[in-house]
Amino acid sequence: MNRIVQMEETETRVMRGDRAAGSTSSLLSLIEWLSGDECHGLDEPGLISALGRRLRVLGLPIDRLTLHFMTLHPELIGRTLAWAPGDPVEIHDREHGARQIFANSPLRKVMDSREPLVVGSGDSAHGRWQDIDVFAGRGLQQLMIAPLCNADGPVSAVAFGTRRAGGFTPAEIQVLERILPALRNTCELRVMRQVELSLLDTYVGPLTAQRILAGQIRQGEIESIEAALLLCDLRGFTEISNQLPSDRVLELLNAYFDKVIPPITREGGEVLKFMGDAVLAFFPGYDAGRSSASALIAARDILREIDGFEFDEIALNVGIALHHGEVSYGNIGSGRRLDFTLIGPDVNLVSRIQTACGDLRVPLLMSDTFRKEARAQAVSAGWHTLKGFTEKVELFCLPEP
Repeated sequence: MNRIVQMEETETRVMRGDRAAGSTSSLLSLIEWLSGDECHGLDEPGLISALGRRLRVLGLPIDRLTLHFMTLHPELIGRTLAWAPGDPVEIHDREHGARQIFANSPLRKVMDSREPLVVGSGDSAHGRWQDIDVFAGRGLQQLMIAPLCNADGPVSAVAFGTRRAGGFTPAEIQVLERILPALRNTCELRVMRQVELSLLDTYVGPLTAQRILAGQIRQGEIESIEAALLLCDLRGFTEISNQLPSDRVLELLNAYFDKVIPPITREGGEVLKFMGDAVLAFFPGYDAGRSSASALIAARDILREIDGFEFDEIALNVGIALHHGEVSYGNIGSGRRLDFTLIGPDVNLVSRIQTACGDLRVPLLMSDTFRKEARAQAVSAGWHTLKGFTEKVELFCLPEP
């Protein structure tokens, strides 16, 4: 007999009140499902909806089921998923400023104490929970909240809510407690996977993160790729940093990067390096014209963002270099300390072009190769001798508006 038929028969027994028949086997089946491949293959909405339905089949009066995944992320403190019978799954990504949502609530107490808690609608000793968005207006009479403790990292939580006037029975609480170890394990896999992805994405970029997770982590694993290159440098940073305290310098850099990075990522570029006040990004792709055009759009957007931007009444100016070429992309380093990077003559060239921005006092310069690939409307800025290159290079700038 397949599992779907078993679940349907169990639900029929529950509906006619035969709670004892098949209850132990159905509970073990649920625990087995939480630990099995079918469950692990589901995404987060699929997990919570499937779990909610199975708990209802067991006869538990679950009217609201929520998972509160805490994570490590530069912008998000965690994610809340909420399920109710007949409703679509809700997903709430919580920013760090959203801590107040859970402050002085039983959810926060459970995460801090790592101990389960049962609270009723009239129970104010543990703080209010009825005003939290995923519980508000649902007529819930009781919550059973349990911690989902990872082996390492932040503690997550699950909350089971019911509208039944008497709340959960002791036997129903026991059933929920029985499934918690298996639920914790399957949730931990998801949390750790998300932490892994978000941290790699944050510190090395999404494309490089995919390569690392795919196993390209050995010294010397390098491949040649075609890419448009963008190097953006903050003009006069040394003088500016000498005028400000170190904490204000860091604030300035973060404000500056907030203007520079979004245009790059929005156009499909990946920031490879922060070099003090400079940003090196690349736009990979088999279509050189498209990747170069994307890099040019990003550069124009950066200039618009920076135009008129001031920090502590200090006007900020940038120099942006653009080039398209072939680069070596992969691991360099020593032993266990490696770095994904770009190397090659074309990387050197974009660096020298960026230096020329300062010498010529123009905000943007591009190579002739880039100009042709991007089909940019640009004017010649003349032929220049760049350090390390024997032949002069013709550079191009944007026409005056």
